[in-house]
Amino acid sequence: MSGGLEPALCRERQRRVLDEMQASQLDGVLVTSPAHVQWLTGVRFAWLFEPAAVLYASGECVLIAPHDVAVPHAADRLLVYVAKRHSTVGLDQREQAAMVLAREVAGGPPRRWGVEFSTCPPHMLHALGAQASGAADIDQLLWRLRRRKLADELALLRRAIAATGAMYAHARELIRPGVNELDVFNALQAVAVRSLGEPLTGTGNDYACAARGGPPRDRAAQAGELYILDLGPAYRGYFADTCRTLAVDRRPTDVQLAAWERVVQVFALIERSVRPGVRCREVFSAVQELLDEYLPGSFNHHLGHGIGLFPHEAPHLNPHWDETFEEGDVFTVEPGLYAPELRVGLRLENDYLVTADGVELLSNFPLEL
Repeated sequence: MSGGLEPALCRERQRRVLDEMQASQLDGVLVTSPAHVQWLTGVRFAWLFEPAAVLYASGECVLIAPHDVAVPHAADRLLVYVAKRHSTVGLDQREQAAMVLAREVAGGPPRRWGVEFSTCPPHMLHALGAQASGAADIDQLLWRLRRRKLADELALLRRAIAATGAMYAHARELIRPGVNELDVFNALQAVAVRSLGEPLTGTGNDYACAARGGPPRDRAAQAGELYILDLGPAYRGYFADTCRTLAVDRRPTDVQLAAWERVVQVFALIERSVRPGVRCREVFSAVQELLDEYLPGSFNHHLGHGIGLFPHEAPHLNPHWDETFEEGDVFTVEPGLYAPELRVGLRLENDYLVTADGVELLSNFPLEL
């Protein structure tokens, strides 16, 4: 169990949900994904537990937890279900939590509930009884509200992003011909843990040399190769996502340098064009046009995405979505160019915060090959 989110700002998030509940005529909301339990109450439980939370239209918040809570939180009442018996963690936690929920709602007035269709299991729906028959899906509502990061969320994201900066600084010292990908992975994970002062709550992403991506292999890096490191450590549930590409022997070819120079131009385009109200598709198209002008090399993946409690959130810089940037978004920009002449290719990625009139760069550390 960990904290990290401020109870007062959790109350602000609750108020935003309450406004949506009133507009949708919902009397209660049940959240069952651990991420949303954390987002509303400020409590993050270990992955092996299955908490839930209820928010009533009155404003009362009830946390259904596997044990007592020692960190500051934003719940008005705490209900504990049976998660362990004689120190053994049970596999029937949803059933146990549902029994607690059933007692909570029994005898109460009829309510129209909002639940997460993506994560609410039958046990919890059965606990709502007849009131579950008209339940509304609140997945999209919660995902939309999560876009605007408050100060406590930004603080966690900044810590996670800073850890990637420390990881890249060490990678520049470590990577050389002959270094094993598994050794690079282990060393960089250790740097992140030391930087954050506690175990990671998530890791990632790409640690394979001379490849567009993938996990580390028992393989030695070779001179002339490019090493794409796409790092996404999570701090107390909030994910960073940045990428740097390093020339293994520190002697990039002229072709690799020319491709790198073109990719770097994307960040200037982002910083002069993104602000609230700008369409993500338009930015994607402008970057695609810029990178398509360069040969050899192709850019054939998304340009970026939001980050937060999940590695890929809104806004999506992707032609398959049609969204606009909003103040409070934290998003990535990850242009790349790939071709055999580039020894697979290169990718760079920065994280940004959308402000009232532009963007703030959150990953201000070196881009060089």
